[in-house]
Amino acid sequence: MIFGLHPLFGFLPLLLYIVLMLMGKDMNVSVLLCVILGAILTGETITGFADTLYASLGSFCALIGFIIVLGSGLAEVLSRTKVAHNLVYMVINRFKLKSKKMAILISMVTSTLLVSLLGTLAGSNAIIAPILIPIVASVGLTPSTLGVILHGAGATGLYIGPFVPPVVTIMGLTGLSYGEYLMTAGIPLAVIVWGSTFFMACRTQRKTEGKEAYDESENNDVSFTPDARCNRATLAFILVMVVMLGYGLVVGAGASYAILVMMVASIVVGLVGGLSFQDSLSAMIQGGAKMFWMFFMFVLFEPFLNYVSASGAFDAVCELMQPLIDVGGEVVFLMLSAAVGVFGISGTGVAQAQIIHELFLPMVQSLNIAMPIWALVVLVGCQVTFFVTPTVDMVGQMGLARSKNIKAMLANGWVLTIITFIYVLIRAILYTMQ
Repeated sequence: MIFGLHPLFGFLPLLLYIVLMLMGKDMNVSVLLCVILGAILTGETITGFADTLYASLGSFCALIGFIIVLGSGLAEVLSRTKVAHNLVYMVINRFKLKSKKMAILISMVTSTLLVSLLGTLAGSNAIIAPILIPIVASVGLTPSTLGVILHGAGATGLYIGPFVPPVVTIMGLTGLSYGEYLMTAGIPLAVIVWGSTFFMACRTQRKTEGKEAYDESENNDVSFTPDARCNRATLAFILVMVVMLGYGLVVGAGASYAILVMMVASIVVGLVGGLSFQDSLSAMIQGGAKMFWMFFMFVLFEPFLNYVSASGAFDAVCELMQPLIDVGGEVVFLMLSAAVGVFGISGTGVAQAQIIHELFLPMVQSLNIAMPIWALVVLVGCQVTFFVTPTVDMVGQMGLARSKNIKAMLANGWVLTIITFIYVLIRAILYTMQ
């Protein structure tokens, strides 16, 4: 540290990042400012700074950023070939809506399915919302109810999808296989969020029914009907994902395997769906270009965290936490780590996961915390945070559902947050009893 500053001053870039995120500033500008501040605090030279940026291109953070870009490219191909629309159509028409609860369930299944496949909450729900609204409107669901559904059920897809950014990130950080991750972290949190969302959606429907409704113009049948080519492209997509996912599980493929899966799926679906090879590649590139800002941010994120780590700030925090750990042991540490992630760190889910892991890694190692329980803590810390306050994700899903009821969204968020922390406490206690 310059001028012999205390290592805790190394947290200034992280503090700046949190403040800028809470102020709603541009993510890339925020992270770049934090990287520069971190370089200054650690006394980095100009050439050393350049070398650090170069090295970050081959980092795990950059890999996650590139996977996000390819995921957006695949989503573009699925949208152009109408495969994404057909997946929604298949789910909805597979089950006949006979009641409001059935409509809620089918809407939740559809949202979770598409988000888990495309890896984006906003992008996936933007595709299905125009298709769902006429259907749910025909059985009397309110905009407030659909808003709760899109947020809660859609977020669940981010916990279980094999190639969604949070899942790939946590698997990479903890070294867990996809199956281990699902059993210890993904499925438990998904069950909590999904169950809470269904209960609160039903409750919201009862409270808002008769007080709000979609316009009469929305009470029409869905206009989309897949043709033979669209059905073939959909089948091709399903087969590619099943075969490549199965192969990846058998050989124990890592996060980098997602790159191949995204590229193969994009090209195959494009060709079967009527696009030429060039058009398929162009669609993937154009779709990915929409998320290049995210790749750029993650390239910067690696040196950002490295500079904070080099300052000794993480080790200093562990020393300050030690008295609490001495009193409460692993249970206090795990609960505190989850709480810091949920309430103390802002930004994208992947960025939060990386920060939580780097921040508490020295303590995790000193306490010999097992990676399965740590994966759950990181997942809770980086995902539940989007339910406790009116975040962009929350408001965005309200907009897609044409809802203005922020209270219903927050009610679901706080219910599932409380249940989640109770579950983490129980898991932590059981972990210490092993």
